[in-house]
Amino acid sequence: MLDPVRVLIRRRITEVFNDADKGERPVLRRADALFPVDGVAWRVNGDVVTMMIGGVSGLLLQMLHPAVLAGVWDHSDFRSDMHGRLRRTAKFIARTTYDHAEAGRAAIDKVNRIHAKLGGTLPDGTSYRVTDPALLAWVHVTETISFLDAWIRYAEPAMPLAEQDAYFAEMACIGQALGADPLPRTRAAAEALIQSYRPQLRADARTHEVAALVMAQTVGSPAVDIAAGVIMQAGLDLLPDWARAMHAPHPGGLPRPLLRGAARNTARLIRWAFERSPNRTVWPATVSEFPTR
Repeated sequence: MLDPVRVLIRRRITEVFNDADKGERPVLRRADALFPVDGVAWRVNGDVVTMMIGGVSGLLLQMLHPAVLAGVWDHSDFRSDMHGRLRRTAKFIARTTYDHAEAGRAAIDKVNRIHAKLGGTLPDGTSYRVTDPALLAWVHVTETISFLDAWIRYAEPAMPLAEQDAYFAEMACIGQALGADPLPRTRAAAEALIQSYRPQLRADARTHEVAALVMAQTVGSPAVDIAAGVIMQAGLDLLPDWARAMHAPHPGGLPRPLLRGAARNTARLIRWAFERSPNRTVWPATVSEFPTR
């Protein structure tokens, strides 16, 4: 019989990432996924807390690009449904990492169809298209390096550089399918690409408004919201110094040592709760529904 605490934590996390009203269930892990079962992406992308920290940090980094910010501002329902936006991003990562390869490709195709319709004009009159390969490259590299850096800080501090490079090489297949170019396939290439974008980055009132909504995100359950607050702060803390300085100050946060300790303990607690859970099993094709146990 499962520990009641484990059961409760699993239930709460499942509710955060799956809309019960829409009948959503967690993604089953499959042996024929886009990434190999023994690959680095399976290891990194399956950790709940580090992926949430990395996701927040990646979003804060991405929105420093005026065209990315405009895409969110013009075409997203972030003001009324930030939780839903973050949930859909998490579902996309889970689907493309663990589900049948066919399901992963279908998720990518859906995003591409949506992106093909989106574009607009920046405040300075410059036009943008969401399908711009260089814009997609910025989104891809910032997301990928943020996921990896959160994993390194809160799960595997001694991760070998060769495995970090392997993560970028594996994740490049998703970026390529989404139309991103150029695509870094090593840590060094990713860091160099991010530096090359810095002259284009800006932070204005709209940047600060979206960032404030991200940082103030709540889920509804007091216990989960406390953990979410730690995760949001840890995402901001994960940013490079120059990027964190571009964002407006967010007062009331924990001192850095306490914040990182709290984030590390939260990650350990969630990993403990999901030990031997159905989320960690590779399921045969004959199983189509996520088990209720």
